[in-house]
Amino acid sequence: MTKPIPDGFHTITPHLVVSDAAKAIEFYKKALGAEENGRIMAPDGKAVMHAQLKIGKSMLMLGNEFQPHCLSPKSRGGTSVTLHLYLENADAAFERAVKAGCTVKMPMADQFWGDRYGSFIDPFGFSWGVATHKEDVSPHEMRERAQEFFSSQTKRKIA
Repeated sequence: MTKPIPDGFHTITPHLVVSDAAKAIEFYKKALGAEENGRIMAPDGKAVMHAQLKIGKSMLMLGNEFQPHCLSPKSRGGTSVTLHLYLENADAAFERAVKAGCTVKMPMADQFWGDRYGSFIDPFGFSWGVATHKEDVSPHEMRERAQEFFSSQTKRKIA
């Protein structure tokens, strides 16, 4: 019997549109340790219509942009989405991604919500966040820490 959710997939699976999917696949292998699970080429054999990658326990789908209807973040002028990865060692993953060509958006640091977290932009215009959960924080403590964090940010801008 066919499964309604294929093996290896979760309820939500990101599907990225990029300007050069073949190049992106190789980049994600190098920068994020992705494994390629399949690729379907366009009839002309030049563009990737659809590919499946596995990063950790999660699947990622991607394909080439086909203008004017299917555009990449670079063609749109940016993205408002961040893809978030929880990893055993976020620092090592962050360093590997930056060495592979990602641009640091937010350096790795311990965050008020209990994660060691940092974010970067990949060469295809996507924003990624990587984290290792270090501490369980109660809702009360989270509010206090958030207030302290945002207060310190305001003071830095004024100074």
